Amino acid sequence: MREASPRKATQELAAVPMLFAEIRQPHHNYIVVPRVSSEKRNYIPMGFIAPDIIVNDLVLVVPNAELYDFGILESSAHMAWMRTVAGRLEMRYRYSNTVVYNNFIWPDATDSEKEKITATAQAILDARALYPKSTLADLYDPLTMPPELRKAHEANDKAVLAAYGLKTNTPESDIVAHLFKLYARHTRNGRS
Repeated sequence: MREASPRKATQELAAVPMLFAEIRQPHHNYIVVPRVSSEKRNYIPMGFIAPDIIVNDLVLVVPNAELYDFGILESSAHMAWMRTVAGRLEMRYRYSNTVVYNNFIWPDATDSEKEKITATAQAILDARALYPKSTLADLYDPLTMPPELRKAHEANDKAVLAAYGLKTNTPESDIVAHLFKLYARHTRNGRS
């Protein structure tokens, strides 16, 4: 296949067929987001991964991520946005970097809010670690989600909603309306 390529650089790679043609592996921690996830889950089970783990094309990668980023993406605010704008594969959510991630408006969080979200994001990972034999699919089944993990997500949701200036009990429709107002403000000002 490499020899038949019209691209000279690809033809040269035919001499080393056992090597990856392009290495796009992040050098720092990163977030993996499954491209497709069950509509029954309250949260898409994302991973916070070290750079020595190589993922396949069934996930999207957020490179150079911090725990704060993971906390925002694993929040009910982000999930509400995703449920509203994501595509579908049958009934399952189809996460897209161009539609869901790139258009999501992050909060203008203070340093103390960022610290709180970082701590609650770590608590999510710590709760997952209590169940080393469970897959993320097992942990995020809404009927069997471990109480420690549910509690960690609730604390994270509270911290993220506060960074958006929203109350803990804000209905999802109001969260989405708030996010669309922020989106309209940012795109109107050319800051999307």
